[in-house]
Amino acid sequence: MAVLKVVRLGHPVIRRKAQMVPPDRIGSPEIQRLIDDMIETMHDYDGVGLAAPQIAVPLQIAVIECKDNLRYPDAPAIPLTVLVNPRILSTGGGQQEDWEGCLSVNELRGRVPRWRTLEVEALDRRGVPVKLTPPEFFARVVQHECDHLVGRVFLDRMPDMLSLTHLPEFLRYGRQESA
Repeated sequence: MAVLKVVRLGHPVIRRKAQMVPPDRIGSPEIQRLIDDMIETMHDYDGVGLAAPQIAVPLQIAVIECKDNLRYPDAPAIPLTVLVNPRILSTGGGQQEDWEGCLSVNELRGRVPRWRTLEVEALDRRGVPVKLTPPEFFARVVQHECDHLVGRVFLDRMPDMLSLTHLPEFLRYGRQESA
């Protein structure tokens, strides 16, 4: 396994739609190594999610996990989840605005509206079809990572930029509604 470099906003792959992974390739050593490297990279960068385009690989793969995370210390635990070719089937529960950050938009946080619940289908790391109905924070992370797979970042979802803040100021001044 290896920690890979996370590319930042401005790298062309961040704004491109990622390619679907052929189901028969998911079990290949290359894809399995990529998934392992993505998990290690996510952990090393203290992320709660990572999409393959964030490491300059234009494939529809995302990894998600949250436990004792330094960047999101109050977040609920999320089990390690691998989503290949994810597709959001439905959304619900209304939208909730909350703080988000991104490893590819380093050192910034902003308030982003996201659906509270959703249903998503994908293939897991073994190529087995899965359907998830993640709640609240988990749903937010799934939506954030799915955005990366179609060339979007959290800044694109912000209704205005008044809450946009640098991470040190966010930590120093707390979770203020606007900057």
